[in-house]
Amino acid sequence: MARTDRRTFLRAAASAAVAVAAGPGRAQAPARRPNLLFILTDDQRYDAMGFVQRLQGDKARFPWLRTPNLDRLAAEGAWFRNAFVVNSLCAPSRACFLTGQHSHTNGIVNNHTPFPETAQTQATLLRGAGYRTGYVGKWHMGAQSGQRPGFDYSASFVGQGVYMDCPIEVNGTKTPSKGWVDDVSTGYAEQFIRESGDKPWLLCVGFKAAHGPFEPPAAHRADYEGQEARTVPNMAKTAVYRPEAKPPTEPLGASAKVNLGYFRCLTAMDDNVGRLLKLLDDLKLADDTIVVFAGDNGFYLGEHGLGDKRSAYEESLRIPLLLRYPRAVAKGQVVDKMALNIDLAPTFLDFAGQTPPTTMQGRSWRPLLDGRTDGWRRSFFYCYYYEKGFRTTPTVTAVRTEEAKLIKYPGHPEWTELFDLKADPFELNNLDGKPQGAALREQLDQEYGACVEAIGWKIPDYADKVADDQPPAPLDKRVLDYNFDHDKADSVVDASEFANTGTARNCPRVEGRGGHMARRFDGQGYIDVPNSPSLKPVAAMWTVTVTFRAERPDGVLAARGGATNGYLLGLVGDKACFVVNAGNTSTSIVGSRAVGTQWCTLRARFDGADQVSIWQNGDLVASGKLRSRITQDPNDHMQIGADEGSPVKPSQPRFVGLIESVTVDNGELKR
Repeated sequence: MARTDRRTFLRAAASAAVAVAAGPGRAQAPARRPNLLFILTDDQRYDAMGFVQRLQGDKARFPWLRTPNLDRLAAEGAWFRNAFVVNSLCAPSRACFLTGQHSHTNGIVNNHTPFPETAQTQATLLRGAGYRTGYVGKWHMGAQSGQRPGFDYSASFVGQGVYMDCPIEVNGTKTPSKGWVDDVSTGYAEQFIRESGDKPWLLCVGFKAAHGPFEPPAAHRADYEGQEARTVPNMAKTAVYRPEAKPPTEPLGASAKVNLGYFRCLTAMDDNVGRLLKLLDDLKLADDTIVVFAGDNGFYLGEHGLGDKRSAYEESLRIPLLLRYPRAVAKGQVVDKMALNIDLAPTFLDFAGQTPPTTMQGRSWRPLLDGRTDGWRRSFFYCYYYEKGFRTTPTVTAVRTEEAKLIKYPGHPEWTELFDLKADPFELNNLDGKPQGAALREQLDQEYGACVEAIGWKIPDYADKVADDQPPAPLDKRVLDYNFDHDKADSVVDASEFANTGTARNCPRVEGRGGHMARRFDGQGYIDVPNSPSLKPVAAMWTVTVTFRAERPDGVLAARGGATNGYLLGLVGDKACFVVNAGNTSTSIVGSRAVGTQWCTLRARFDGADQVSIWQNGDLVASGKLRSRITQDPNDHMQIGADEGSPVKPSQPRFVGLIESVTVDNGELKR
């Protein structure tokens, strides 16, 4: 067991008013099988923990960050200082944690593939060994719905969910909720623990924090007001795979503005870690429960000119990782050997007295926690697979050793990067092709090949390809046509050939213009339109047209999808607004003319030339460049008069007024 800086670490933890009773060696083995609590955050950097910032001293990027409960976990257990993921992306990393396998083996290489119902996971194996298993919170795995595979109990949300009042599927049944989503998830987690009784249990808790759009609860919205983040040298260096990006023209200052919402969400999440720890204390379960806290991937905050994650620089690969088990793990340990997300499943199985299957590619951390490091890994293989809708990041492979890294970009040998991490921790000096890097390149090439052979790595056929981002040929047809003249009660008839029948919810039919019918919306009702292949907005041209008379200057006319993929046509400040979200990137345009309270027809379109436009009563009133195309079918239904589920544009109110007709066209209509 590496104990470097242990005294410093313990002092830092103590400064957070955490009582630490450190002692080397391992406590006596427990008589009962431990409960297993796995807490997973979203997009949390390895250094986004209060005690880590204090340890970094004058090199800390955000020394003002507070995470007292994570600090407590570290002080009462072990901190894995060199923890990594083998694929830095939400759903693939989660699948790695569950299965103990690399992405090319477990079948999840992107964010839009559902998790296999028949997969062998820590949950299926522990359930077979007599554990009660539960999953709470964020699951992701595309738009997968229903009870979570392999778990006896689940209270989870679909896709990214939303921060406030997120619908929760309890054992597959959609259930409304009130409040901040991670607070809600923690309530379900507490319920699971209380109801498990004396039976050993496995509980996985997936928090939404700190994924965008970074909306903390009210209690933390003013945290860190006015704070800035310390700059680091690699903020002036752009990623090699983005030759179009330009480095800053001005010298870096000592600090720079940072999205404080990200850190506010983390501190709010930390409150919920505290709730779970308190419950374990109150129920006298703390000594018999292994608590593992981790992040699903790293996150760039301007390093290499990047946001998000995905690629293979340190800020993306590294994650926070803590483990507490009072009966068997000494307090205040700092583990320096490389730990991976694929190690969690074999670790839990090992502590539960089960032999991990040979199909698992990770390794139990138990030897490290006992101080036995002989034969431990000295390198690991990384791969991010190109994903539809994220054209800025190519497929990236890498081998990382304890002191160096070789990054390869299949199809782009000119981008190869070689870093001596000991001498160059910010990855500024690419040694590939330079005489001083020749010996290191040879060594890492051999290590790269050995890793590939050891795990049987290849790019699977089901991985997305660049060609997948090309929009399909347009249908050149109208795929939705509502005029309300032929509706029957709450059944809204689609006059197009695709029969996309909707359901009116509290928006009755009323007399419209010229003897036609309309639907009245009072700010409560809406029309729900079920998903169908014809309504999939993955097209070269997509046009939404609504004819209406507004009685309020703000509201949703038509919407489908959410923050990841979706679109919305509505009113903002009495002007037309069209929002297109794709790959967590948003394009928004606002009309130049007031709508008023007269009858109005708005037509919004995005097209194959990446142009997005709005016409008002036939006149072009807004246009712009589409930042990213929709490449995946949104999970949420379409709504007329509201934006239910995962909102495209948060806090957009429901429509008030009359709607006379709604049409959706795929491609150019030949009429």
